[in-house]
Amino acid sequence: MSSLLEARQLRVEIGGRCVVRALDLTLAKGERLAILGCNGAGKSTLLSTLAGLRPAADGEVLLAGEEYRQLSPRAAALRRAWLGQHLSDPFGSGVLETVITGRHPHLGRWDWESSRDAEIARSALAAVGLHGMEARQVHTLSGGERQRLNIATLLTQAAELYLLDEPLSHLDLNHQMAVLELFAGAARDCGAGIVMVLHDPGLAHRFCDRALLIHGDGRTEMAAVDTILTAKNLSELYGYPLRQIEDGNRRCFIPE
Repeated sequence: MSSLLEARQLRVEIGGRCVVRALDLTLAKGERLAILGCNGAGKSTLLSTLAGLRPAADGEVLLAGEEYRQLSPRAAALRRAWLGQHLSDPFGSGVLETVITGRHPHLGRWDWESSRDAEIARSALAAVGLHGMEARQVHTLSGGERQRLNIATLLTQAAELYLLDEPLSHLDLNHQMAVLELFAGAARDCGAGIVMVLHDPGLAHRFCDRALLIHGDGRTEMAAVDTILTAKNLSELYGYPLRQIEDGNRRCFIPE
């Protein structure tokens, strides 16, 4: 069986500067991968390339064994869901109207959303703690509520692969943990593949199987979280000395 996502000798550039060089990556069903690096290292650019939203400078990306150029936008959306950092709301809409747009890849050109689609959307809202807010206008939501609505919209898409760019942005600690548990459950119970850009290596260690470190100069390192997320590696990655603290199977890092 082919992997959910595969990159072969992938090269990613920003303004002519190479940020990822010769990356080979495979992601299996149920696997969770964290991407870590400094600001400007190319994490978001890599993720959008893996999502098929920008071209690679070299190499190829395969989604369930097929290159993006072989897939229509709708076919790609049925397989992968992407959460970007910046979303705007140029037109007014309600919470339920917004979240149900995640069902559009599953509908024909002239189809209307069914009661089943609405049920899936309402379940997704409940999963992120927005139950009872279906009639609210999106522009009245706080930043954290809007981010949770973004995540609920992805959940209604029901793809096999989730590509998440800083999914914890604007969220308080309670909702950060709830979102990470939510996607951990999707990986464990539904076999979803998860790739997410994170800033906290301790959370990456707790909620991911592997981590990809991006140095911003083309160098990348990838391994199991127990192997790669160490004070030595992270101090080099972030350019600041970190101390590693162990608590059972959990690991966190604090500045020296």
